[in-house]
Amino acid sequence: MAYSLKNFHKELLDESPKLAREYLQHQLTVRARSPLTVEEYARDLITFFRFIKKHYDMVSGDQPDAEIPVSDISDELILQVSRRDILEFMNYLVTDRHNSVNTRLRKTTTLRRFYKYLVDQRQLLKESPIQIMESPKHKKSLPKYLTLEQSIELLNAVDGPDKERDYCILTLFLNCGMRLSELVGINLTDVRHQASCIRIRGKGDKERIIYLNEACLDAINRYLAVRPHDGLIDKDALFISRQHKRISPKTVQHIVKKYLGAIDLGGPGYSVHKLRHTAATLMYQHGDVDIRVLKDILGHENLGTTEIYTHLSSKQMEEAAKANPLSKIKSKSKPPQNSQD
Repeated sequence: MAYSLKNFHKELLDESPKLAREYLQHQLTVRARSPLTVEEYARDLITFFRFIKKHYDMVSGDQPDAEIPVSDISDELILQVSRRDILEFMNYLVTDRHNSVNTRLRKTTTLRRFYKYLVDQRQLLKESPIQIMESPKHKKSLPKYLTLEQSIELLNAVDGPDKERDYCILTLFLNCGMRLSELVGINLTDVRHQASCIRIRGKGDKERIIYLNEACLDAINRYLAVRPHDGLIDKDALFISRQHKRISPKTVQHIVKKYLGAIDLGGPGYSVHKLRHTAATLMYQHGDVDIRVLKDILGHENLGTTEIYTHLSSKQMEEAAKANPLSKIKSKSKPPQNSQD
């Protein structure tokens, strides 16, 4: 499932002012940002422009923020936004929207990148109104992850009519550390059984190879034995929904939340992304995997500002996959019979 404009919510472009639309399209096509990332940019900019309309008394006082249209905002208004306007917006995020520090930090980053585009790429401004502004201080906290015992408990909680599919999804998350978008984008042809690996399309449509350990191969084979074949809307997709099409990110999120709730981990902070943290943590803590190998497995550009990229052999990455302590955990149920036999 390659990222492209067709994967992007077009209504967000239609709702945006002209300069913002051009910026968002630039991020999608030239910078090859993922649609999910650019959708966040779009929503942040729409929130900002709604504030600007209110700030400049361009809407009635009783109009709800969510109903303020911004597609009609002129280039001139965008270009005359001042540092003071942005400071007022940041105050509005605190007092009216009660946004967290992390949310405000993301919105600041979005505005910084947008106005940098207007300065550097479009040359419509000499300097950005947010160029010298300090960002909200990021509250550093350790990412939540499941312990080895909780991970095993999560896998053992899988049940129901889609148990082979759901078990396979959780197994890949916990063993491979892939992103949500990467998992739903897997095609049948991406799974290379003989080489015990899988091809993943990450951010910016960059491809990488992840080696599959014994648990992953077993889970995939069990799922393939019962995967639907007839009447599929997307025959290439590995994971199929009950609507016989490629499973959606929202459905996968629901699946993960359901099983996390089943083991009393359904509270805030536990999500699909935490399973990615879990995979990395388990490999690093229990498998003694080199941090540079994890960098390649997870598809990171950088693990930290002090980290120097080192090219590592495929053999090391294969050994890292096998080092995951969940690599031997398999479903306790009997192997399903092939539906076509």
